[in-house]
Amino acid sequence: MRKKPNIFYGQSGGVTTVINSTACGVIETTRQHSDVFGNVLAGHHGILGLINEELFDTNKESARTIYDLRNMPGGVFGSCRYKLPEYSEDPNVYERIYEVLKAHNIHYFLYNGGNDSADTTRKLSIINRQFNYPLQCIGIPKTIDNDLPITDTCPGYGSVAKYMATITKEGGEDLSAMDETIQVYILTTMGRDSGWIAAASGLAKDSSHAAPHIILFPEIQLDIKKFLKKVKQSVKKCGHCFIVTANSIRGIDGEYIAPPTDADAFDHHHHPQIAPILSKKIADELGYVCHYAVPNFIQRAARHLSSQTDLKQAYAVGAAAVEFALAGKTNICPIIERLPGNNYRWQISETTIENIAGQAKFLPRNFIARDGFGVTKKYLEYAAPLIQGEDFIHFENGLPKHAELKRKLVRKKLK
Repeated sequence: MRKKPNIFYGQSGGVTTVINSTACGVIETTRQHSDVFGNVLAGHHGILGLINEELFDTNKESARTIYDLRNMPGGVFGSCRYKLPEYSEDPNVYERIYEVLKAHNIHYFLYNGGNDSADTTRKLSIINRQFNYPLQCIGIPKTIDNDLPITDTCPGYGSVAKYMATITKEGGEDLSAMDETIQVYILTTMGRDSGWIAAASGLAKDSSHAAPHIILFPEIQLDIKKFLKKVKQSVKKCGHCFIVTANSIRGIDGEYIAPPTDADAFDHHHHPQIAPILSKKIADELGYVCHYAVPNFIQRAARHLSSQTDLKQAYAVGAAAVEFALAGKTNICPIIERLPGNNYRWQISETTIENIAGQAKFLPRNFIARDGFGVTKKYLEYAAPLIQGEDFIHFENGLPKHAELKRKLVRKKLK
């Protein structure tokens, strides 16, 4: 009897609080079609698990454990930032990948990540014709940056938006109480070259005096003189100024205010020093006491504050990827489509992987206030539905209880 084909599932790029909900969607839906599919073999650190033949046997995990993945932050199978080379640059990598695919009867490649991860899926989909191997390649969207085109939103964004708005609201109350001694507070968000995460802090502003008072976006070049004037106005009006900034802000000369440091495999640089630079400028020019914080990866790990809407959408794209595989589709990616009407409704649709791979979606100008220091009503109408609902996790001994996986690797068949 011919063995049922297996599915490879990999997590790639920066993780989110809901990527494991997508994994749950993939595995549960595969098990519902056990008459067609064999097993979900999850890559240990994404595609590196395929290259290294390190594949987790998800059939060893109970139904309850898989269900409980929804409650876990991080990427339960391990993520990576590995850039798959072009075939002409390193054909041996592709030879190795297809050796592993054949050895483990894998005929479906489901890769869960952002635009760079989608490019990995695209490359495999293209080169598959050359290897003449029956492999269906399907990308699954994920990124807190919300910068994938075509899809209305990206799984992961609703939760980081909820977290960012919450800590802005709470931090604003703290600053208001302490503004006799501290006048300015700067909160630095992630977001490579798009201001989606910084914009989310604007959801917290429920009055003219409420935080945030200033938001800085990568899409808007920063005029330092206008910025300092805005800070001074806020302190005069409210007694303090709460600033939220993306880390990759450019000045009016087009140069980054905070010089880039290290870069990853995709040449994405980090700009960790934006808050200290702005803080010093404010202290030197205006004489205010300024504190700052950099939540960094904590903002994408706060599962206790995830959006219920986001969790549902993350699960749905995972389930849809398996249904696409069942329908014989390849070179495709499930997306979230917002339906017309006053009430927020959405459905899963699809697009080709080429429309996602290596592309970026920036914050539209009409989502940014005219002066460049806040968000518009149009952004709030877009983002507010994405942070709705809470999905409370189980606590044990006062701390979140996470699923305990066996993480058993399948036996290697190759050298």
